[in-house]
Amino acid sequence: MTDLQVVKERHISKARQWELALNKLYINFCDYSKDALEAFGDEDIHQARVNCRKLLTLLSILDPEHLVTAELYSAFKQAQKRLGKVRDADVLIESFKDRHLQAKEAGEAKTAKLLKAVIRHQKDKRKKYRKKLAAELPKLSGKALNGQWEAFLSGDLEALASKRDANVVMRELEVAFEQKKKACKTLFKGSEAESKESFDALHELRIAAKELRYTASAASFALSQKFHAHEDIYKKIQEQLGIINDKRVWLEILQSIGREELGAGRKVWAAFTDSLNAEVLEALHHNEVVQFPGT
Repeated sequence: MTDLQVVKERHISKARQWELALNKLYINFCDYSKDALEAFGDEDIHQARVNCRKLLTLLSILDPEHLVTAELYSAFKQAQKRLGKVRDADVLIESFKDRHLQAKEAGEAKTAKLLKAVIRHQKDKRKKYRKKLAAELPKLSGKALNGQWEAFLSGDLEALASKRDANVVMRELEVAFEQKKKACKTLFKGSEAESKESFDALHELRIAAKELRYTASAASFALSQKFHAHEDIYKKIQEQLGIINDKRVWLEILQSIGREELGAGRKVWAAFTDSLNAEVLEALHHNEVVQFPGT
């Protein structure tokens, strides 16, 4: 076998690895999407979203500018957005159901009433998100996409796979994460430690951790051994920062709905929003990813 033939065989083998990984995610995405549309089950929505996110991750490694995969990437991105709206509503509703139960058990009737109103409001929102998902997801996960997908696997994939190294991408993501972490530390040392800028910086750090986590998971077949623990490492970081972000988003949602819309009295509204804000600050000060001085 000539040197040229050896190189060609390596390229084909590499492309085959990518094809197997991509196709597994694609099949999972389509299957979970189909199940999700039947009953909007929490786990089906979640798994459809996760597999979609991993597809986006691998396509971004192969084609970072989306010059070749633009249509596929756009379809998956839109699907992820619609699935994400429903998933985020599911998570909020379940959290506030727990809070509602705790308030009832503690005899806090007015707080329980407020929480019930929030749940009802978010269920109405989720109903709209589900309607949009039901209308759009079949176009983004079924037969309409299969032709494009098969064409990509049999056409552009081999050339893209031969040019890209997932290990280089991981190193770049590590550098980006450390830069964002350094920016957060600088903010935490100053007078802006509890400012919107600090929360936004932590949100960006969470996104960077998520990119590392999903790249380590989705591209594990193409990564060196030294990156194999990254999925667990950055999952923990993402989850810890996610607690801060979730509580902050929930507080913003409450404030955007407004006290009057939820039929809450001033006193109970102030007490609950102050309590939730305190939870946000506590999570911020006690996170172990970017620690405050003295904590």
